[in-house]
Amino acid sequence: MPTPTARGALPLAATLLTASVALYMALVAFGNITDFGTNQEFVRHVLAMDTTFKDDDLMWRAITNEGLQDAAYVAIIAWETAAALVLLYGTWLWIRHDHPRARRVSTYGLLMVMLLFGAGFLAIGGEWFAMWQSEDWNGLDAATRVFVFSGVVLLVNHLPGQAERRSD
Repeated sequence: MPTPTARGALPLAATLLTASVALYMALVAFGNITDFGTNQEFVRHVLAMDTTFKDDDLMWRAITNEGLQDAAYVAIIAWETAAALVLLYGTWLWIRHDHPRARRVSTYGLLMVMLLFGAGFLAIGGEWFAMWQSEDWNGLDAATRVFVFSGVVLLVNHLPGQAERRSD
């Protein structure tokens, strides 16, 4: 049985913010599954680097094999789905006032989101595949928003609550 912790505004904020990221990721995954082709084209163009400056020093990085492009897209969707499920579980733990486990599980889910949008879209997509050069297939602003939002939620999840301050 979880130990009771202080009920207040901070756990409520952590609950609602974690739930917001969970909802966002669930909707993203659902959209990518039910409207597979839209973002499939996005991933294909980014990986093919076909709307970049076509600098010969960079174009060797391009992945033009559609099977590999589609495998990357399916892996992204699977990661999004897993992150949504982890965050939903974290939200449920916050609701049940199991704060230590909620914090731990939510941290895993938020880090999954931050890895996808930070390492995956900002670093690999943005820099390795030069997505920043594309006027048509550039998702850096959206990735930055999700990365920052998830980071803020992660920080809120780790702010010390009343019960934790008393026990230090």
